[in-house]
Amino acid sequence: MGFPKFWARSATTEVPANDVNPSSSDVSVIHDGNLTFTIEKAENGSKPSYQEAAGAPVESKSPLGYHVGWITVIFLNVNQMIGTGIFSTPGTILNSTGSVGLALIYWTIGFLLAIAGFSVYLELSSYFPNRSGSEVVYLEQEYPRPKHFFPVTFAVYSVLLSFSSSNSIVLARYVYQIAGTTPTDWQLKGVAIAGYTVATIFVIAHNKYSLWLSNLLGFVKIVTLIFISITGLVILGGNVPHISDPGVNFRNAFEGTTTNGNDLAVALVNIVFSYTGFANAFNVVNEIKNPIPTLKRNGAVSILTVGLLYMLCNIAYFSAVPKAEFAKSKETAAGVFFVTVFGQGRAEKALNVLVLLSAFANLLAVVIGHSRVIREIGRQGVLPFTKFWVSTKPFGTPAAPYFLLWVVTFVMIVAPPAGDAFQFVVSLATYPNGIFHLLLTSGVYIIRYRRKRLGLPRPEFRAWDVVLIFYILLQVYIIATPWIPPKGGPYAGSVSFWYATYCVVGIGIILLCGLYYIVWMYLLPRWGGYKVRPEILNVDEHGAVTHRLVKVPLSEIEKWDEEHDEAGHLRRRYRGNETSSSQGDGKDQEPKVV
Repeated sequence: MGFPKFWARSATTEVPANDVNPSSSDVSVIHDGNLTFTIEKAENGSKPSYQEAAGAPVESKSPLGYHVGWITVIFLNVNQMIGTGIFSTPGTILNSTGSVGLALIYWTIGFLLAIAGFSVYLELSSYFPNRSGSEVVYLEQEYPRPKHFFPVTFAVYSVLLSFSSSNSIVLARYVYQIAGTTPTDWQLKGVAIAGYTVATIFVIAHNKYSLWLSNLLGFVKIVTLIFISITGLVILGGNVPHISDPGVNFRNAFEGTTTNGNDLAVALVNIVFSYTGFANAFNVVNEIKNPIPTLKRNGAVSILTVGLLYMLCNIAYFSAVPKAEFAKSKETAAGVFFVTVFGQGRAEKALNVLVLLSAFANLLAVVIGHSRVIREIGRQGVLPFTKFWVSTKPFGTPAAPYFLLWVVTFVMIVAPPAGDAFQFVVSLATYPNGIFHLLLTSGVYIIRYRRKRLGLPRPEFRAWDVVLIFYILLQVYIIATPWIPPKGGPYAGSVSFWYATYCVVGIGIILLCGLYYIVWMYLLPRWGGYKVRPEILNVDEHGAVTHRLVKVPLSEIEKWDEEHDEAGHLRRRYRGNETSSSQGDGKDQEPKVV
């Protein structure tokens, strides 16, 4: 099947447009060897985009509306970054790095990683400012050949790993910590499922109001972190009598620093988890008016705010809790801090309630962002029942993606054992993600090359090369170092089973994606005597538009290609006979949906 020559210098031709009917081949077309680029524009105030025709069509009017303003951009990012990470992983990171000094350095690296990643996403969104779904769109456009390979691969990965089980489990732990009881495994899982179910009901019921709720809870969590930060400064000032030496953890700050590569890799994985969400707002680009300036200003504000608060909160933790005790805190690091400072009283419970609200806000932000990813995968046509995934009926929300996310999260909460599940699930979701992020960042250079060769205008934002290289190297580090064995042997890692299990499972998932693609795109068509072709489908009156991949019999493939362009639009000269040309004239076999 062969991968295309991305760097081949082929002749380019341009076909001008005359009208703007989305169901026909009316957009300008640029041919570049075996690639075909269409020029499309949306109503979100963005500049026209040049996208390869095999990708999902642009929805000129967002069927989800334009409810994402500058405040929502900030809190979509903030709510996913500040979820369970800063409240649960600082103890794990300290345990992995071995010293307070290196732990703080790792938190700084996380901030730089978020800035670099944000710059990469901002440049890519500048190329495609009228498509939601972020990675789905960017990988699709960076690697358009073989056709549908990356959409299929990322679709399988996203469907299997789009869960929020770890966040839900931490939320459940705080519920029981507030109640002052120790749950059984199944009690913990039951509360985790209930919390995620409530979040799902909110986002399905109403798009705008769920965003407003997310913003409100985001403000609460910012206030919570500010309170923790101020408490830390008060402790460092010697104003808490029962903490006699608040600076003890900062003297000889690098004492105990580990040199084990596996421990350092685990620490970085947890840092990545804590900063995951810096790009959440890019999942809703087509719902933002003037998206690139809005994202550039307010996305940067969200990262700077979170980065500062993360450092201050870690300093607060280290000022109050002895190093050895804090390193053992695992998922309830913030809870240990509250108990140490305020004791087992009302203040400690009140702050745990605030952490609980923060975890719930994280669930809202995650499901909102992931739903757009799943919907965009559906619009690529690579999932069965295309209309089901794309439609926004009955509430004007992507209900089908929300339901899928609930099912996958339910399974991932119920199936794994509660003890090691948290660390394994966090690691499992991060490892394949590192591979995709490496490909995504490297693909920026491919897009730059193509656009330069085609003479296309510069994007509204362009990341520095040093930033791209830094982000690429970090992804390489994330992919490579987890294979280094821990000090105590292969079963002495952060989980009770083999230390690199999550790496093997992650790679296995990606290989499964490739196998699925080969069977679906090559073997089945060969055995069935058909070829797969895209067609444009207008789903409803609210502006939902999608690709639908259909099986065209080999006997009709020449006619189909004559009547449809590369994107699946009906060519203009056939629009007068649209019914017979797109659905068959009663004599030909009607193409079947893939």
